[in-house]
Amino acid sequence: MDDNGRILAIGAHPDDVEFKCAGTLSLLRKKGYEIAIATVANGDCGSTEHSSIEIARIRAGEAAESAALLQGRYIGLGCGDLAISFDMETRRKVTNAIREVDPFIVFTHPHEDYMADHEITSRLVRDACFGASIPNYGGYGNLPHTNGIPYLFYWDAMEGVDYLGRPQPVHFYVDVTTEMDVKRAMLACHRSQREWLMRQHGLDHYVNSMVEWAEERGRQCGFPSAEAFSQHRGHAYPKDNVLSAILGANLVRAAP
Repeated sequence: MDDNGRILAIGAHPDDVEFKCAGTLSLLRKKGYEIAIATVANGDCGSTEHSSIEIARIRAGEAAESAALLQGRYIGLGCGDLAISFDMETRRKVTNAIREVDPFIVFTHPHEDYMADHEITSRLVRDACFGASIPNYGGYGNLPHTNGIPYLFYWDAMEGVDYLGRPQPVHFYVDVTTEMDVKRAMLACHRSQREWLMRQHGLDHYVNSMVEWAEERGRQCGFPSAEAFSQHRGHAYPKDNVLSAILGANLVRAAP
């Protein structure tokens, strides 16, 4: 697929993208790429004080505010939290988002993580990247098919491990040291989640926990702060590490 200057990051929930790849998105934005952020679910379970309708509305606004910091846009696909299904309807919604943005590069969750919403989103995105280029495969909205399969990268699993605590593959690291202020600002847009995560996950320092993990990944590769990725290299997908070509070898370091 030719480089058309567009990037799409698809998370299960609002704030997933900010935790895991906002620094890399910021670097790509500085290179002139257009950024779009999508979420499959609307975040309607992410509160102990608001109703599901109220918190979904709040979180959509927070996600749009975050994307705007990269002069980007936010797309919400409208599924509920803990209700993302690997079915034809949802696959078509994700396919439609990919056709709408027509991205050169797509980022999403790894196939194995700590919760099913993340894992199902990963598989939906993988299938949609492939299906979006097929003329006879129908998404919603009657949008034209893409001209090829985009590059597909999986960001870090939470704490770098799957649901059994096994380390997940890392193919390379991106130095996001210069983008940490942007990454902090984007995550801080999701104000509603600090109280929720403190009660549900025991994470009191919402932004600080993200910073600490970026520093941990940095220690593993020799950067002050880093984001870790693996690349989908299956049949028909682009296999060269285009991020290294775009960002420069000084910012992208292969995992040992």
